[in-house]
Amino acid sequence: QVQLVESGGGLVQAGGSLRLSCAASGTIFSMNAMAWYRQAPGEQRELVARITPGARTNYADSVKGRFTISRDNAKNTVYLQMNSLKPEDTAVYYCNAVHQLSGNTYWGQGTQVTVSS
Repeated sequence: QVQLVESGGGLVQAGGSLRLSCAASGTIFSMNAMAWYRQAPGEQRELVARITPGARTNYADSVKGRFTISRDNAKNTVYLQMNSLKPEDTAVYYCNAVHQLSGNTYWGQGTQVTVSS
């Protein structure tokens, strides 16, 4: 059974930084494209950043230059380094995995990020 477990969320002041981690198990991690999504209250879930098995990345325009996604295949973990945080970054952040052969999609349980002004 595939499990994605996020950690690293919390409360931070505007301008601060947080690093989210997502540890995967039950799948061949290197075969998955990994992504971070977020969902604010009353809003739709949106893609924040994505990294392919080959480490190609793409970002939402709203986080470009502030957030960095990375992966460590040896640790089965994907990270999201978030700098210069803004109140509008407040949301529940979800880890996502898509297996590149089967197309199966998996989600973590989410971790809350709150940025105070």
